Amino acid sequence: MLKIYGFPASNYFNMVKMALMEKGAPYEEVRVYTGQSEDFLAKSAMGKIPCLETPDGFLTETSVILEYIEDAVDGPSFYPVDAFARARARELLKYSELYLELPARRCYGEAFFGTGPVSDEVKDAVRPILEKGCRAIQRLGRFSPYLAGDDASYADFVFMHSFPNAAAVAKIVFGWNLNDALPEAAKLLERLNQRPVAIKVAEDAKNGMREFREAYGMKG
Repeated sequence: MLKIYGFPASNYFNMVKMALMEKGAPYEEVRVYTGQSEDFLAKSAMGKIPCLETPDGFLTETSVILEYIEDAVDGPSFYPVDAFARARARELLKYSELYLELPARRCYGEAFFGTGPVSDEVKDAVRPILEKGCRAIQRLGRFSPYLAGDDASYADFVFMHSFPNAAAVAKIVFGWNLNDALPEAAKLLERLNQRPVAIKVAEDAKNGMREFREAYGMKG
């Protein structure tokens, strides 16, 4: 059985979890809050989560894990059949990761964890990337009704666990409504969040955030 290491407050963990659930794959969750122990580094060479235990060994990096799930796990495909359309879905997935999630993550301390304001230097670096990322996804996304076309894809699973966090950062740190930069997002997220798997993942994430805060002695 596949085992996913991480914790359900992690949006990256939830991208993988959602893919496994949408595939109907049996899997086990192993609770890990990242680390640099030799035991965990033997599973995840950078000490990052999520990592996926497969019959052949461990895999890390969410986009790589999603590719493995698509190739190795029975169930419905979450990429288009056409080669170019598949590449476009992968492109949109990477845009969400590189130009929404990762830059916003630099402000997570201020936005979510009460560690104090980020520097003006960080703010000046992050906002332009978010602006450009939204414009790029607006240009490339089809929203018909899903990000890459008629059917839900891994691009949607990554977007729905990237854009809301980026939007929260934009609101809290910059006083900026990210939906103004990507007006198609609200309708897409509404559709995605109605999926039964998404409802279950969101419920687990809420409980997981409470566990995460308790584990690290955080208030709230």
